[in-house]
Amino acid sequence: MPSISPTRAEAPFVLTLDVGTTSARAELYDRRGRAIKDVHASSPCPLETTPDGGAQMDPDALFELVAEVLDEACREARAKLGAGAAVAGVGMATFWHSFLGIDDRGRPTTPLFLWADSRSRDRMPALQSRLDERAVHARTGCLLHWSYWPAKLLWLARTHADAVTRTRRWVSFGEYVHLRLFGDADCSYSMASGTGLLDQNRRDWDPEVLDAAGISPELLSPLADHDAARSGLAAAYARRWPLLKDAPWYPAAGDGAMSNVGAGCVTRERMALMIGTSGALRVAWAAPTTVIPWGAWCYRADGGRFVMGGALSNGGNLYGWLRETLRLPSIREAERQIAAMEVDAHGLTVLPFLAGERAPGYAANARAAVLGMTLATRPIDVARAGLEAIALRFALLHEIVSEVVPEARQVVASGGALLRSPAWCQMIADALGQTVAASGEPEASSRGAALLALEQLGAIENVGSLPLTLGRTYEPSPEAHERFVAAQERHRRAYATLVAGDGERPPLLG
Repeated sequence: MPSISPTRAEAPFVLTLDVGTTSARAELYDRRGRAIKDVHASSPCPLETTPDGGAQMDPDALFELVAEVLDEACREARAKLGAGAAVAGVGMATFWHSFLGIDDRGRPTTPLFLWADSRSRDRMPALQSRLDERAVHARTGCLLHWSYWPAKLLWLARTHADAVTRTRRWVSFGEYVHLRLFGDADCSYSMASGTGLLDQNRRDWDPEVLDAAGISPELLSPLADHDAARSGLAAAYARRWPLLKDAPWYPAAGDGAMSNVGAGCVTRERMALMIGTSGALRVAWAAPTTVIPWGAWCYRADGGRFVMGGALSNGGNLYGWLRETLRLPSIREAERQIAAMEVDAHGLTVLPFLAGERAPGYAANARAAVLGMTLATRPIDVARAGLEAIALRFALLHEIVSEVVPEARQVVASGGALLRSPAWCQMIADALGQTVAASGEPEASSRGAALLALEQLGAIENVGSLPLTLGRTYEPSPEAHERFVAAQERHRRAYATLVAGDGERPPLLG
């Protein structure tokens, strides 16, 4: 939905925080879910990576960054809306699957471990030998994979025993923000659903998985739905942000779910396909319970809405690596050259697993590879092949999700990495063999957090009641689709040889 000038914006206003792997952003929205022009702030996040697969952040440094983003957004809101303006609520979207430990004073005992931290991959066999993975997946919607909490908790117990001993609570970053601001926090069903510890249908922690992970419910925050807002900022923050001191702050929700909400993909008829740092294909809908099929993950947007699909660990991060490593020309020139190339004309097969693999195979030790290079191979060929490889992975996810939710006929694309490249959008349409419409929402996850807050405030009846805003539409080429189908067979063979054949537990799909 197009942004609106401050003079035309309609109260009540909600401020949102969107904290992702790449950046932290604050935006202001009006009662119709429209971003208010010139009232926003953002800052890059301080990601730390290590050669052994580590991916973490300093939680205090990230909190201070978020606070500075709020400083700027509040200044802009007062300047644009006037001194008498009020913020009716604060929503938050943060990255799923990530967590840290805190001690009895609420101070961090560990870094903030991100979903991409793969150092716990050697703990997966212990979980798989103790638990029935299919039964666990049917309850939690999550596999016994290193991207979730159980494997990371076992790894921490073995490698950081002192920190684990001092830990009194394991929390997501959104909970940590509320702890700093209010002195306590709840864990939303949405954030809990991405831990691998929640029974999705019972909406409660899963005792068997908790026991296998070596923790008790007392070490986790109380579960709450999205109406469990907190208010009454600590004195220092109330003075710092007078615009927000009386507003209800709603629990953080998973950024992937919020992307669906913000893009208008909240029914079983519509898929959201997102490429930011990573990638995902998701369908969201309201239901009291659901059956969770093998081959797809299942989380929650809130207590009444499920989100099902698959996530890729590689998306914009792959393109960024290709650009830097291959020293590609300017973004505009690289886009022109990539768009001019025919599908699969490079003859390369790329396994794009620089950050490992999640869906659909969940191979713990998957690594990237480029096959088929010759003396004639140019850097732009490798770049095009890498983007096509992501499109092929989405085609696999599309097959799975379509079997589970066959009524999902519309694909809505979002995410800055994807929408900045029309050539990549066309590859996605060609690989899926289906029309892809670009979302008209530039910050879908941020807007999703705003819509949930507006729903709780009673400003809108339902997050799905607002009109869908779409941009450019990409129609698949039958010839290009056939080329992708042929390339997919080569891709599957390479995957079966180099990934599924590496001696580890067979991945879900080959």
